[in-house]
Amino acid sequence: MTEVGPTAAASGSLWERDDEVAAVARAVDTLCADRSSSGGLLMFRGEAGLGKTALLAETRRIAEERGCTVWSARGGETLRSVPFNVVRQLLQPALVSLLPEEAREYLGDWYDIAGPALGIADPGGRQADPQGVCDGLVAAVRRLAKREWPLVLLIDDAHWADQETLQWLAAFAERLHDLSVLVVVARRPGEVSGESARHLDAVAAAAGRPETTLSALTPDATAGLTRATVGEHADAPFCREVWAVTGGNPYETVELLAKVQDSELEPTEPSAGELRALNRSARGGGLVARLEGLGIDATRFAWAAAILGTGISVDLVAQLATMGHDDAVRCAELLRSARILTAPDPANTRPGGDLEFVHPLIATAVYNSIPDALRTAMHGIAAQIVTDSGLGAAAASRHLLQVHPDDDAELVEQLREAAREHLAVGAPDAARRCLERALKEPPRPEVHARVLYELGCAGLLTAPATTIGHLRTALAMPGLDGPARVDAVFRLSQALLHNDQLEQAVRTVEAEAARHEEGPARMRLRAVQYMWEGIYAGEAATPGRSQRLADLARTCTGRDNSERALLILRGFDAMTHGENAEEVVELCDRALINGRLAPGLGWTDTQWGVELLMMLGSSYAYADRLDRAENLFAEALRTYTTAGWSGGHLALANAFLGLAFRRQGRLKDAEAVLRESLRLAERVGRGLPLYWSATCGLVDTLLARGHVEEAWTTAETYGFAPPYPSTIVLPDTRSVRGRLLLAVGRTEDGVNELEAAEKAAASRGGHNPVLAPWTVDLALATEDPARAGRLAADARRQAERFGTDTAIGEALRCAAALETGQRKVRLAAQAVTYLEASPCQYEHAAARIEYGLAARSTSELNRGLTLARSCGADGLAMQARQGLAALEG
Repeated sequence: MTEVGPTAAASGSLWERDDEVAAVARAVDTLCADRSSSGGLLMFRGEAGLGKTALLAETRRIAEERGCTVWSARGGETLRSVPFNVVRQLLQPALVSLLPEEAREYLGDWYDIAGPALGIADPGGRQADPQGVCDGLVAAVRRLAKREWPLVLLIDDAHWADQETLQWLAAFAERLHDLSVLVVVARRPGEVSGESARHLDAVAAAAGRPETTLSALTPDATAGLTRATVGEHADAPFCREVWAVTGGNPYETVELLAKVQDSELEPTEPSAGELRALNRSARGGGLVARLEGLGIDATRFAWAAAILGTGISVDLVAQLATMGHDDAVRCAELLRSARILTAPDPANTRPGGDLEFVHPLIATAVYNSIPDALRTAMHGIAAQIVTDSGLGAAAASRHLLQVHPDDDAELVEQLREAAREHLAVGAPDAARRCLERALKEPPRPEVHARVLYELGCAGLLTAPATTIGHLRTALAMPGLDGPARVDAVFRLSQALLHNDQLEQAVRTVEAEAARHEEGPARMRLRAVQYMWEGIYAGEAATPGRSQRLADLARTCTGRDNSERALLILRGFDAMTHGENAEEVVELCDRALINGRLAPGLGWTDTQWGVELLMMLGSSYAYADRLDRAENLFAEALRTYTTAGWSGGHLALANAFLGLAFRRQGRLKDAEAVLRESLRLAERVGRGLPLYWSATCGLVDTLLARGHVEEAWTTAETYGFAPPYPSTIVLPDTRSVRGRLLLAVGRTEDGVNELEAAEKAAASRGGHNPVLAPWTVDLALATEDPARAGRLAADARRQAERFGTDTAIGEALRCAAALETGQRKVRLAAQAVTYLEASPCQYEHAAARIEYGLAARSTSELNRGLTLARSCGADGLAMQARQGLAALEG
């Protein structure tokens, strides 16, 4: 038990906290030992009043005593709807002290991404990617931490932190192992649910140690605190009653003892009966009664302060409470004397704030004491004051959310503007709340559909099921016409796609296209329909689709983006069906302007979606134009990184760049970017097409490298097994899964998987033997020589139809593997000839080694070995070495 300390009010909550204080001291000492020391995280959990804030104050004292820089922030019960509120508190004082050019220098490329969320830079013109903003905030703190070492971050009342801050905190906590920063978090148990609870759990898990749960004071500690406060003459019955009344809650104990001193109550047994009445006056209804006893002006001042919640300045409160400056100053002094308000800690002063509540429990009690109708009205006035002060619609939105619906067209516009501001800084959930509130007003008929449309756009990625309802309702109402209506239909189809309602996505776009006359809108809708059909349905769902698409593309010259999209879609369709590769490339080239993406058709343009450009790059990749594919996907990676789009878009960019590297034979590079893609995809969520692309590509690359066990482990870890998604995944899932099963010795299962790929291809009316190489693998795996011969012949026919050196060379490799003697040697030599001209170096290396083995040629084996090593194909290299050893032996 802590026996001695500073004044009771300052130290009461630290009684019986020796273990926690010692843990803090050890963590601070570790931090200060060396710049290279790893970061640490402490998490204290306890009910209200158990001393969490006091522990953070003691942490600050210990840290500053040892020369640390300390930044702190606090969540607020009425401020949870304000995005980035807590992280702004935490970082803004440090950033505001920097000149703009210094802040830009420290944040580097992240300045334009994280700066708007921190309030130090104007947002860009487009919607920010939430994951990219989160990553930018992590990078900002990492860079500032290196400048401010040793740095301690304190976050109080984390259960009331906004969701955006908690997402950042969870991401930052995961990276503390290589950053010398100490983070100390205090929270109440419970209080949160959903995403916020998940983020807090992730923070606790990153601590690497159990959360420290604070307990109430024991009777002995309460007695010690009582005597330290009111005098050693406090007798045992009085001290026991203090403990019984407060339940050992440190905050309530300190407040009760302050009342004992104020009332000059004698701390002896005869006076113990008055403690319960005193305690009631310190909280809840008693606190409200005590507040009312200070007079109507003081009560109005306290109410206004509770409405504002943060940045409580006397002048701002005076405006909200409609009182003069002198009266406001007098009320502030009354409330300070009554221990309701206090001057903020100078070390933790928020910008613009002269006052803060003594404890969150008091703030909550005062806020809840405001009559409902008056509280709503005061929020409306507060919103106007915040707007008039130039802080913007987003800053006023937390007050607007509380205003009673009253058919106010101006309020609807304010909420729409606030939503746009939230989206611009990467806070779609905050935007969604504003637009949902706008619908309750309700909007005027002429803008109602627009509000629903904007709400659908805000929730597209986070709540596709809800988005579907909003957009369908918007489209059924008047007021959404022209390009906005077409865009709403496109976004509705995207939402249906994300909600795994692929057929409805196609039919929705098809039905809307039928409503339009020939022109740009109809052309765009038809292109979107073909895009979704190409990715999801295929010939089995829409017979004759390929022919209709070919007929339509034949009329396109690439004069606008709708026509360019149709050319890309036709090229992709021709590639997947194994039509002539030169025609595929010609179609794709016509969709470009001087070899570049057209304006409005770039990687961050939202009119078409990323799928279209991935189809373009994939068409080049499988048509042996790997330089063009790599350039496209590398451009995607640069564009998304620069724009701060580090969610699903960046995951896809890495996955498809990995595909280009895999096709080139740069297997080590492919593995690296595919692992990064999978890491990013894990953050977005399993089961999505991008997750399958990353996993399938990585398994395929590991098999090519000869790392069979690792490929199997990866497949098991990330669920690479049926049922497969209804989308087309590149490379082909069944072909890769079948090859994996064959590699681990599960021949029957592998053959079954490849036969399933065969059936899927038949239902689509043909396939590309390079894109889905099940024909070759099945020919080599089957035990029926006649069937193997038919399959090899089919592979040769399909390859010659497609016409690339890679396709023909691979078919010849298959044919050679089924032959013996001189015919085997001749076919293997032909395979080398084609694959030497191919950009696919892995396949070239395999063909060289197979030819060397067939012809018993050490020179060919050595050339194959060199190629295999340059590709990172360890399995092929071992095969070549074994062949050389056998020949030399």
